[in-house]
Amino acid sequence: MFLENTVNHKEQFGWIEVICGSMFSGKTEELIRRLKRAQFAKQKVEIFKPSVDTRYHDELVISHDANEIRSTPVPAAANISILAQGCDVVGIDEAQFFDDEIVTVCNNLANQGIRVIVAGLDMDFKGNPFGPMPALMATAEYVTKVHAVCTRTGNLAHFSFRKNNNEKLVMLGETEEYEPLSRGAYYRAIQKNQDD
Repeated sequence: MFLENTVNHKEQFGWIEVICGSMFSGKTEELIRRLKRAQFAKQKVEIFKPSVDTRYHDELVISHDANEIRSTPVPAAANISILAQGCDVVGIDEAQFFDDEIVTVCNNLANQGIRVIVAGLDMDFKGNPFGPMPALMATAEYVTKVHAVCTRTGNLAHFSFRKNNNEKLVMLGETEEYEPLSRGAYYRAIQKNQDD
């Protein structure tokens, strides 16, 4: 269960929340929702995203349903530590694209009393744990796994199936390149690609 406030208000440490799941599962939408609530509560909020993610906008984090919030694109996780000083809440989108230092950065921010909310893909298109996300989930106090709806079966989906044969690990894309699939639909699609 996710709780937004701690019981012992004398403890000065922050915490880490991870929102993970497949593509089209609402990760960014949930990140934006939590950050906007913090802004509404007059907390000092900063949002970061990797500078490689330019799908929708250079300086906005935008969900698939067109929800948006201003962000700062950064080339590496180390930049976040410098830019987040004096914040109450730090949001990080597309964490899977950051280097492994993102784990240390998030833990250091939490240890300084900052609430850190991180969103990212938990698995790559091959169904393997993606980048620093497993370590972030392991060190986080709260992990929320969200699911998309499988485009082939209507069941819960937690795989991001790549529709083309590009084997590059990082390939930005949307519905033209990816579709959310359930476990059964994903493995049937992989088998079909191997047979073709």
